[in-house]
Amino acid sequence: MLTRKQHQLLSFIDKTLRESGISPSYDEMKAALDLKSKSGIHRLITGLEERGFIRRLPHRARALEVLKLPENMETGAPAVPLKRKSSFAPNVISGGFKDKVGLPGAPVSGSAPAETLQLPLYGRIAAGTPIEALRDSSSSVDVPAGMLASSAEHYALEVDGDSMVEAGIHDGDTVIIQRSDTAENGSIVVALVEGSEVTLKRLRRKGDSIALEPANKNYETRIFGPDQVQVQGRLVGLMRTY
Repeated sequence: MLTRKQHQLLSFIDKTLRESGISPSYDEMKAALDLKSKSGIHRLITGLEERGFIRRLPHRARALEVLKLPENMETGAPAVPLKRKSSFAPNVISGGFKDKVGLPGAPVSGSAPAETLQLPLYGRIAAGTPIEALRDSSSSVDVPAGMLASSAEHYALEVDGDSMVEAGIHDGDTVIIQRSDTAENGSIVVALVEGSEVTLKRLRRKGDSIALEPANKNYETRIFGPDQVQVQGRLVGLMRTY
């Protein structure tokens, strides 16, 4: 799911590429979306890139390539098919996991069958995922009770994109989030950015600024003011099936 502005920008980029063969400039994109600054365009492009809809071509100015379009966007075919490392794309993971990967703060039980608890599965998480997607509790996932702190509220998210691969978090993984509005420096968190976008990144505080760091050298660290980022939860576990 894309935000309205992301949808508009992707449509504009795709239309411009198909008509002229040249990527629109930041000024053209800013004018098309009626935004006041180029920083807003930069955030939208980063979100689209992390979710695999576009990519920036290296060593070329104004070079964007559309890799795929949402199913509900009928503006034309994508420029090239999206290339994924794996065709694996899990939805709901049931109990009795044979393959589990634990992260710090998420103890995983041994080979004996573990009691499972049901958590709401709040959709897919990546830069640009709208906050509304995290409120849909129509899906759920069974999680070993040993992964959760008994006194805290938790929810699950599916990872969309490769921005955190160097932290062992891959596209299609299910992450377990402990709901919290605070997190230690260096923690991987679900962060609400400027009240409208949610992303899974490592949190770094630098003076009065907050940095949201990807774990992928191909993506840039984003810097925000203290009032622009709200912690929505911190990562406590990860599950993966094969």
